[in-house]
Amino acid sequence: MEPVRSTPQTNPKVRQLKGREHMRLDTDRLRVLLTGGHGMVGQAVRRAASRSGLGWNIIAPQRRQVDLRDRDAVWHLFQESRFDLVIHCAARVGGIAANIEDPAGFLLDNLRLSLNVLEMARDVGVPRVINVGSSCMYPKDYPDLLREEDLLAAPLEPTNEGYALSKLVGAKLCEYISREGDYCYRTIIPCNLFGPGDEFSPDRSHLIAAAICKIQRALETGCDSVEIWGDGEARREFLFVDDLAGFLISIASRMDELPPYLNLGYGKDYTVNEYYRMVARQMGFEGSFTYDRSKPIGMHRKLLASTRAAQLFNWSPRTSVEEGIRQTVHHFRSEGSV
Repeated sequence: MEPVRSTPQTNPKVRQLKGREHMRLDTDRLRVLLTGGHGMVGQAVRRAASRSGLGWNIIAPQRRQVDLRDRDAVWHLFQESRFDLVIHCAARVGGIAANIEDPAGFLLDNLRLSLNVLEMARDVGVPRVINVGSSCMYPKDYPDLLREEDLLAAPLEPTNEGYALSKLVGAKLCEYISREGDYCYRTIIPCNLFGPGDEFSPDRSHLIAAAICKIQRALETGCDSVEIWGDGEARREFLFVDDLAGFLISIASRMDELPPYLNLGYGKDYTVNEYYRMVARQMGFEGSFTYDRSKPIGMHRKLLASTRAAQLFNWSPRTSVEEGIRQTVHHFRSEGSV
């Protein structure tokens, strides 16, 4: 039998937060559910919260404790604790190869976990949710800078369409729930991310982590060349994950000022070749690069317009790509990653 759930109409917490009081809660002492709290973004959020001195009580269950794809497990999680804020970072992620290999899995897993978290948050009356989206939500090879109003304006990039669709559904659900009244559910759309805690695998990682892993293997085996997919001229925008995390912490007290969707990018993109050269410099690799032009490269360019974040919050990234790569390489080597 399906468990009986409280609703926004019957939950006493929601009755106490009528009007817009839920957007003016004291953010110094919040009880926060952080999904994906042990992934790259989640770890960065916990670091940023610790540095902020806010004294948040962050609950970040591991996957073995709460499988967010399991509806009943998520229901019990929300029943056991009364959260003031949810920061939803959890996602099944992977590089181009992983997305091509299992598009149905990426769609289903990410749909299930996002729908469960967002629906239960609404049902128990959690007033605020920060939902972390993805630049994959934008159309394929769209001209000029990608702006929030470009969502759903054209077809998606086929190589990660399943993942992108799941993120779009979660973002639209946040928008719809916020229309119901006493909810402030907002989606932050970052560009590609990198940093400590990334997944380091040549076949399953995103660009910078994959480059670090491949160059490390070349150094260990004495190989004087590293392979790059495509011709290396595709352009990508990357943001150091701690810069995103700091922004997420800072907006908790100003969520009523956020639009339904907000881009957060580095503001400049580089070619794949340039990223590999930056990684090589940081790792002391002096070899050459070869190219496999038979491999998929995804979109040729994907650069976000982050003007709203700059205008509304005077935000700009604090960490240069080179410095972020230096920190990531240091973490990778200190952790003894593959």
